[in-house]
Amino acid sequence: MPNFKIGKKLVGDDCPAFIIAEGGDAHLGCMVRAKEMVRLAKLAGADAIKFQHHLPYEEMLQESPTSDNMTEPLYDFLVKNALSLDQHIELKGYCDEVQIQYMCTPFSYKAAEELNRENLLDVIKIGSGEMTDIPSLLKMTKFGKPMIVSTGMCTFDEIEDTYSSLIDAGAQLALTNCVSEYPPVYEDINLHVINRMQEKFGSAVIGHSDHTPSLYTCFGAVMLGAKIVEKHVIINKLTPGPDQAVSIDFNELRQLVDGIRILEAASGDIKEIHERESDIRAWAFRSIVSCCTITKGTTITEDMIWSKRPGTGIPAKLMGEIIGRVAAKDISENVLLDWSDLV
Repeated sequence: MPNFKIGKKLVGDDCPAFIIAEGGDAHLGCMVRAKEMVRLAKLAGADAIKFQHHLPYEEMLQESPTSDNMTEPLYDFLVKNALSLDQHIELKGYCDEVQIQYMCTPFSYKAAEELNRENLLDVIKIGSGEMTDIPSLLKMTKFGKPMIVSTGMCTFDEIEDTYSSLIDAGAQLALTNCVSEYPPVYEDINLHVINRMQEKFGSAVIGHSDHTPSLYTCFGAVMLGAKIVEKHVIINKLTPGPDQAVSIDFNELRQLVDGIRILEAASGDIKEIHERESDIRAWAFRSIVSCCTITKGTTITEDMIWSKRPGTGIPAKLMGEIIGRVAAKDISENVLLDWSDLV
């Protein structure tokens, strides 16, 4: 698996999962709320917080159909709630101040061009809806920035087309497994698609963009090797918006970050006796003990010995080597046997 840098952090093979708090448009156009999301994402331990840059006229026709996660036409929602370029510049400055990576998804080439012109793109994050817009994506590769592309609503053939086009254009690329349902049913998540993507798209970092209302599938994705995790966040789950049903709050984000870091720490494949196990092993394992008084010269039979703790004597697994031996001296009842007791 390849890797690349987002800001100062390396993402990819042998790196911790890069955790993105997807703020989306949950700020509802309010900079106070947007900055609070930045602050809370930093406190929760996320690597980045991501917003979205919308130019509705460049992005869609006004009469575009609305999905069932919207209560009003998306075009109208964006006109009212999308952040301006100047607001994005201000948010980037605030992210730098609190030391969290600022990210932003452009929803058109024009939006990407604006962000790039203002040095707001350390990485270009592409949503699933734009994954097959290869002409726009190829133009964005000329910015020379890494690209993360989500793959919801797409077939493997469609992903292959985009992957091949961007890799051939020299892009440093990540693909995130994604299901664009709001929220999805768990049977549609198919986490092992991550493994198939790792096999098929070896020149890309593979991650997971999650729209479930829980944390479990993100944990599963990390254990399957996802190196990027993206999760929608919201300050208050009662706040209306297009991503309300798929968002976690910042307390849950803290749990997500902590859980991922714990799983990463625990995911090694070495089996050995650890230093902190040694003392426990000494008392917890079992040794061979006498079940009765055994006089010198007696041949040891099975009914004379058994195993008990601690494990500091002759290991229980060697019981067969004791049976048939002769007592070299008198042995008291209920004591650990020693090889010097036997001939």
